[in-house]
Amino acid sequence: MNPDLAIVIVNWNTRDLLHDCLTSVYANRGIDFQVCVVDNASTDSSPEMVEREFPQAHVIRSLRNGGFAYANNLGLTTWNLGERDSGGAPHSTLPIPRYALLLNSDTVVPPDAMVQMVAFMEAHPEAGAAGPKLVRLDGTLDLACRRGFPTPQASFYKLFGLCKLFPKSPRFGRYNLTYLDPDQLTEVDSVNGAFMLVRAQAIEQAGLLDEVFFFGGEDLDWAYRIKAAGWKVYYNPAVVVQHVKRASYRHNPQAQYEFERAMWLFYRKHYRATTPRWLDALICMALAVRGGLPLVREMLRRDRVAAPLSPEGV
Repeated sequence: MNPDLAIVIVNWNTRDLLHDCLTSVYANRGIDFQVCVVDNASTDSSPEMVEREFPQAHVIRSLRNGGFAYANNLGLTTWNLGERDSGGAPHSTLPIPRYALLLNSDTVVPPDAMVQMVAFMEAHPEAGAAGPKLVRLDGTLDLACRRGFPTPQASFYKLFGLCKLFPKSPRFGRYNLTYLDPDQLTEVDSVNGAFMLVRAQAIEQAGLLDEVFFFGGEDLDWAYRIKAAGWKVYYNPAVVVQHVKRASYRHNPQAQYEFERAMWLFYRKHYRATTPRWLDALICMALAVRGGLPLVREMLRRDRVAAPLSPEGV
């Protein structure tokens, strides 16, 4: 019998937070789920902790830190989700679940989170993906838990600070949908990969995460492709999840570069070809200022598939 839910948790040197996350996950009842922890070459004994404290979880030890999308894809294909080999055969013998959940290691979920979110998806058969209300440790809303796509216009408002100046404006506040009530159920463009519940059928149609994104932007790109396949994406604030946020990279200077790079990759992939030249020039200029010389070099490699300059340690 297929499990209801496959949970993929990517970890990089967040052993203690991972322990708290898994403790909260296994406190969930009323739903059949399986957990795969993908460790991105940690040096803090995270895999050993999981194997010792949570033997029911499946652990994948990546020999390199290939990024968030790469690691999640390793986990998803454990259940034959989203990818087949050239002959159409599955990658493993595990049954395909009905839903997959991307869950960050720095989250703590309530004991009814899984059953509530799956019930929401069951009640909304048009939903390809959904996410909960994410709150920071101080109780404030994690703005990234509900997103509009960074269209050229939205990117312009974000890069030039208009979204901060006019957060209640439906026009200028569309990047993080700051004009919406945070307790309002809403169809959105994207939810956050820290807790992103996706229907298996949507994964089969949209494919796996795009590994050209090393860290940041991969959830937006996935949501874009899921919606392009005809599905809807929902923000469901009835479920509230704590999110420490940036636990594994808050002291890493490479992280900010990766976020700016992700914005460039998303813009280039989905919008640049149809953006007016004057607006394209302004967006590229703002990204270059924010991302510095490394991103300028990246942006000049237009005919190459972009790759992280230094994936180690992010």
